[in-house]
Parts: sequence; C-alpha cells; structure tokens
Amino acid sequence: MIKVFGIKNCDTMKKAFTWLEENGVAYEFHDYKKAGVAAAHLADWNARAGWEKLLNRRGLMWKKLTDEERADVDAAKALQLMAQYPSLIKRPVLDSGEQLLVGFSPETYAEELK
Repeated sequence: MIKVFGIKNCDTMKKAFTWLEENGVAYEFHDYKKAGVAAAHLADWNARAGWEKLLNRRGLMWKKLTDEERADVDAAKALQLMAQYPSLIKRPVLDSGEQLLVGFSPETYAEELK
C-alpha cells in the first residue's frame, strides 16, 4: 500500500489526493502535522531522496525561522529542523516502499505509478 505523507489542508496535497483518486491508486494518508513524522522516516527519506529535495525553502514556515535557524543548513540541521517543524517537509511525500516521490507532479505520478 502506498503511503502519502503531508498536511491535509495543503493545496498541493489536495491536488495529489485528487490525482490518486481519479487514477484509482489506493493509498494510506499520514498527516505529519497532527501525527508527527518519526525521525526514522526522515533518515530513510534523506537516504533515498536527499535533504535538499525534502526541505521546503519556499513555504511560510521557512520564512518564519530565525536567521540563525536558516543559516548554514546541512543534512543534520535540515533533518533536525524538519523533525521540529514538519511544515518544512515538502509535500506530499509518497512512499511505495520501492520508490519515494517528493512533491506533486501529475506527469511524474503518471509515469511512476503505473
């Protein structure tokens, strides 16, 4: 079963949910703003996709961080920030067990989820 991680009220998440439902892709949703995201997931996702791809530097949460928090971000600091502020994780994160898709692109979903 595909697991979709994200925040329920996010517009990008809504687009991903719509695409998955319209294309008959079964999934289990994990809201990491409510349920949190285990450090084990972040370590695994970092190994599979890289922290640079996971860290959402365009969102409101990134802008709310202090200059000190945003300075000198490396893998360890990025993972710590994403664990502390799950909204910093790019959405959605779709994990099929074999592949990990970060962010939503209808073209990528169509190609990877057939």
